[in-house]
Amino acid sequence: MKSDRSAALLLLSAAIMGLVLANSPVGFALLDFKSTYIGFESINLSLSIQKWTSDLLLASFFLVAGLELKHELSNGVLSRVSTALVPVVAGIGGIAVPAIIYSAFNWGTEYMVGWPIPTATDIAFALGVLAIFGRGLPKAARVFLLALAIFDDLVAILVIAIFYTDDVAIEWLITGALVLAAHAIAERIPKLPIVAIRFISFGLAWYAVYQSGVHATIAGVAMGLLIPASKTHSLVGRIQPWTNTVALPIFAFFAVAISLPTFEQEVSSVFNGIAIALPVGKIVGITLFALLANLLAEKSARLNLHVLDFAAVAGLAGIGFTVSLLMTNLAFEALPEIKAEATLAVIVGSLISLAFGAYLSQIRGRHYAKHGNKDRN
Repeated sequence: MKSDRSAALLLLSAAIMGLVLANSPVGFALLDFKSTYIGFESINLSLSIQKWTSDLLLASFFLVAGLELKHELSNGVLSRVSTALVPVVAGIGGIAVPAIIYSAFNWGTEYMVGWPIPTATDIAFALGVLAIFGRGLPKAARVFLLALAIFDDLVAILVIAIFYTDDVAIEWLITGALVLAAHAIAERIPKLPIVAIRFISFGLAWYAVYQSGVHATIAGVAMGLLIPASKTHSLVGRIQPWTNTVALPIFAFFAVAISLPTFEQEVSSVFNGIAIALPVGKIVGITLFALLANLLAEKSARLNLHVLDFAAVAGLAGIGFTVSLLMTNLAFEALPEIKAEATLAVIVGSLISLAFGAYLSQIRGRHYAKHGNKDRN
């Protein structure tokens, strides 16, 4: 459960299973099942099965993202401007270029709402593929990918909060903020049953944020950022195995369980925009911006990576998958046919990125294994 490789394989297997079953003889039953509403009407908490997976299960994934972000901001690569420069600038390129490519296909249409979809990076999947194919790469490559993906997640969180939130109920948002503030105080009081308090705080904060109209995954991030940095590393070690092997595969299964579009007419601009922007935009944007940042950075802050190393990591960062699928559901919830095309485009674009990044990572890993440390300086 702690293996990045196993997590990536399980995530991919769950997605493939969801897609196959949704287009098999049991497809109608599966689609009906994931649209089934369950919950508690008395407290205004009745969601479809798929909504439970995207709102609650992904909140635990974003909790881990918040913990990792807190650690990196306090003690890691993002804690100093000098060391954060290269991954942050590369992350900007990996967001801007895919967004521009998608916008070029969809400018002036109602589909522009989907521009954030190809900007996301699936941190769990990308690190898993790197662990499988990039074993010989320098440690700096994993550090670069991790910092890049965490920055990407931070931007994704802001995008979800700003662009995919309507009619905010301020009173519920204040309630959520008070719950989180109380929890931050509790974290600093010794001898409290902190594990039980974390579960209760997470549930209350999630419920309040959900009722506010802001996407409920934001509660996970906020809680992760409020936990003291000294505790984040151990908490990630405890929670991440469960999110990687339970929460993310279940979400992927239901998110990708779509009836494949027939494409009786030409594919929409949404499909083309995402399928091209994810691999091409990420590879071009991250590689070019990383090279530029590495050139301008202080000598002590430069990463000992070559252009092909940056390109390999950029390919892996093009695996949008989990967060891209979440944004697809948010952007095109009212347009099921377009959502199906966008979902398929995320899969296609992510697989192209995966193939490119995995192949180049393996090639570069073999190169370093052959030449040793000589080529890293």
